[in-house]
Amino acid sequence: MYTHILVQTRSAPLSFLGSVREQIRSVDSDQQVEGQTGVTLEGLIAAQQEWQQSRLVTMLFSSFSLLALLLAVVGLYSVVSYSVAQRTNEFGIRTALGARRSDLVRTVFASATVSIGVGLVAGILLALALTKLLASWTEGSTGSPLMLLAVTLVLTCCSALACFLPALRASRVDPMVALRYE
Repeated sequence: MYTHILVQTRSAPLSFLGSVREQIRSVDSDQQVEGQTGVTLEGLIAAQQEWQQSRLVTMLFSSFSLLALLLAVVGLYSVVSYSVAQRTNEFGIRTALGARRSDLVRTVFASATVSIGVGLVAGILLALALTKLLASWTEGSTGSPLMLLAVTLVLTCCSALACFLPALRASRVDPMVALRYE
């Protein structure tokens, strides 16, 4: 009951349908060979409810992870931007004393690197600890070290981009405006 016979062909699958039916009838004349024909293996798998549920879970996890990445980048940008605004006076004094723009950019990136590094280490440790739990929710998921490395690189690049604008703004502080700040 509900047996599927899959035939791999190099040309149009429907052109072999008649000969496949004849071969089946030659083995067992009572075997039903009518029904759904011309369906590809991908179409047959995609029609299965289990595959559709796994795909939905995977799409939800992907959507939530992209949303989490966006929130992390916006949050990091906000924190770094606020930190730069709080240190406007300091950056103005440094500029007045002869600090170059690259020094100020380096200072902003150095202060952000600590929080980014702690966050990445905590995230990697949690990912390693929760890999088996998450793998039980999604079929075929792997705990690939390359995937973890790729995600870490994406987060690092996004973090660098989130720090870039506040660092650039800090490097352009006019010393006179900064000294009058507050």
